[in-house]
Amino acid sequence: MYAIVDIAGKQFKVSKDQYIYAPKMEGDAGTAVEFDQVLLVDNNGAVQVGAPTVSGVKVAGKILEHVKGDKEIVFKKKRRKGYAVKNGHRQQYTKVQIESIG
Repeated sequence: MYAIVDIAGKQFKVSKDQYIYAPKMEGDAGTAVEFDQVLLVDNNGAVQVGAPTVSGVKVAGKILEHVKGDKEIVFKKKRRKGYAVKNGHRQQYTKVQIESIG
C-alpha cells in the first residue's frame, strides 16, 4: 500500500515505515504529524485518485529530526569585468517517519 501526498507544495510517494525528507516543518522531534492532502492511494491494486484529494484518507507520521541538506554552491561571474561572487546555501529539511496510511 502506498499513497502520494502533497507536503508543503511537494509531492511524495510514501508507504508505511518509510523515512522522507520534507521541507522544514514546525514541531519538535517526536511530535506526531498528519497529512490530509492525499492525492492518490493504492491499496494492493485498488487505486483511488482524488479530484483534487482523496476524501477520508490521512497519512500519519512522526517527526524524527531536523536536518540540513547538502551545500549548494552559487557562483556568479562576469567575464573580463573582474566580478566573481561565491555563495553557499544549505536547505533545511525535516526527517519524517510514515506510521500509517488510512
